[in-house]
Amino acid sequence: MQNTTHAQLVTKIKGWGKALGFADVGISSTDLSDYEAAYFNWLGESYHGEMQYMAAHGTKRTRPPELVPGTQSIISVRMNYYDADAHSPIEQLQTSDKAYVSRYALNKDYHKLMRKRLQQLASKIQQEVPDFTYRAFADSAPVLERPIAQQAGLGFIGKNSLIIHPRAGSWFFLGELYCNIDLPADPPFGKQGCGPCTACIDECPTQAILPNNQVDARRCISYLTIEHQGSIDEALRPLIGNRIYGCDDCQLVCPWNKFTDSTTEEAFKAKQIKAKHPLDATTLLALLSWSEEEFLNNFEGSPIRRIGFTLWQRNLCIAIGNDDYRPQNIEALTGLKTDSELVQEHREWAITQQTQKKQQQAQTQKSARLGGFTQLGKPAVAPKYYLPKKPR
Repeated sequence: MQNTTHAQLVTKIKGWGKALGFADVGISSTDLSDYEAAYFNWLGESYHGEMQYMAAHGTKRTRPPELVPGTQSIISVRMNYYDADAHSPIEQLQTSDKAYVSRYALNKDYHKLMRKRLQQLASKIQQEVPDFTYRAFADSAPVLERPIAQQAGLGFIGKNSLIIHPRAGSWFFLGELYCNIDLPADPPFGKQGCGPCTACIDECPTQAILPNNQVDARRCISYLTIEHQGSIDEALRPLIGNRIYGCDDCQLVCPWNKFTDSTTEEAFKAKQIKAKHPLDATTLLALLSWSEEEFLNNFEGSPIRRIGFTLWQRNLCIAIGNDDYRPQNIEALTGLKTDSELVQEHREWAITQQTQKKQQQAQTQKSARLGGFTQLGKPAVAPKYYLPKKPR
């Protein structure tokens, strides 16, 4: 190392990271033994659902040197993605004919961008330490990214299982550099900052959030709309509401998220997608009208593309079935052409839902809005929403 101590190198790494657009940078040791039992217990309960990759690598996920031999320390980073200038997520969520897409997926795919920035950070370290070796990860390998982030001082693991920082909320991506040099670790984030608050647990539409900061993926809307490949349980379909890709409810009601800074990353800003499709404010029927070619073209460079056209249509059918009765809904569902038995099944369910609502509409007056929302601008159960402030 060129006349630089490890402590001085860490200071430089954090400066380089901030200059590259990371909101925070921390250093963790490779000892994740405190988290290993809980992780394998979670797998043992089958809470991972069909995500077999979560169990496929044995202890490589909980013991970093087994995944990347020679790893001595881990650089953990976070990058904000919430765009305060995008259309209101609350208004979109509570308007039953609109399509709700998780805020992280409104814009460009974060995987490539995060890895590229991590590699740029690694290149700067190599200039200082010629024998430096590494592997960069961004939600792309068997890595316990949240425990690593907690150990690196980037936040605590909240009751909704996400990393939360009291001054930054949880609207951010995580990434890691597994390193072959022994860097001094930052103090772990020791305090669990949720206290008695249960807003996320109460608000979760499918009650997927478990005790001990865990989630039963089999009930989680993010899992159901993105990872689950087959038919969605009929009992869960009405609870999905108009959420067609992911779910943010547990973040929208988290009090710490009023402190989130809006993203400064141009690739994550809503204006990047306005020219193609205003995904932050679009309707369900507009998206259902897309052909597969339009789906692929519109989502080039988007994380949504990876679920494929079949699951996209499946999710839209469920959401349209959950909408208030509208003649155009039945017309669009009836006219939907598909060779997929999966889509056909969910389309028929949606038509049945709309038909029943038509009959009910003639007999009774609605007492509640979509998803249990009884008052516009208010959560279904939790006390209130907490949105980051718009930048001045």
